Amino acid sequence: MALRQIPFTAWVGLILTGAFAFCAIFAPWVAPHGNGEIVGDVWEPMSAAHWLGTDNLGRDLISRMIYGARITMEIAVAATALSFSLGSILGFSAAVFGGWFDTLMSRFVDLLMSIPTLIFGLVVLSVLPTNALTLILVMGILDSTRVYRLSRAVAVDINVMDFVEAAKLRGEGKAWIIFREILPNALSPLVAELGVRFIFAVLFLSALSFLGLGVQPPDSDWGGMVKENKDGIVFGIPAALIPAAAIAVLAISVNLVADWVLNRTTSLKGGRG
Repeated sequence: MALRQIPFTAWVGLILTGAFAFCAIFAPWVAPHGNGEIVGDVWEPMSAAHWLGTDNLGRDLISRMIYGARITMEIAVAATALSFSLGSILGFSAAVFGGWFDTLMSRFVDLLMSIPTLIFGLVVLSVLPTNALTLILVMGILDSTRVYRLSRAVAVDINVMDFVEAAKLRGEGKAWIIFREILPNALSPLVAELGVRFIFAVLFLSALSFLGLGVQPPDSDWGGMVKENKDGIVFGIPAALIPAAAIAVLAISVNLVADWVLNRTTSLKGGRG
């Protein structure tokens, strides 16, 4: 693929997403100060020493932003991977097996989706230890219900196509049908949903942290940083607006990349069709 074939919007998304990923991966080497290191007074303005100023405790804000990118993206990526692995496999399986398994899984997913996600997450996290593993499990399982519905809907249509019927007549097993026939042909909608689910994971994590049940101090994600510095908005201090803007920019950049990948994969054909 020639680089000139990549549209401008995709380049913007790739560069911004790559910058966020670079900061997340190399945070200890990129950040000028430690995550919890107090380097100045409370809410100092932007300067040559502190490019984004300091936060509510006098910590370097750009260093907190870089470490926050690592925590935010690590948890969001892990939760998205869990939700897609769990939701797509169960959705494809329900479409292929049908019968009581399909009915049981679909009604269970309907039950979970009938409860507002944020409220359900708050209730679960209020009784479980709040750590990264718990957040990933709760976010991944709750988000997998959306992936399940999409995967099952797509798989039901693909499962009745001629090339799938031919594979069944050849005696192929259920696993072959799911992973070699249905999955390649369901790639496009799943890729489109991947970007959306990742952003929802970031927003969900940020909301939990803002409400005090997400990432716990001294660590902090971008949502927690908004909570820590929200009182400064009254005095015209932008320390809370910077992580909020980072969340918005990350959402836009990832969606630009997802749209480009979707356009690239719409012509992919799998199975035997």
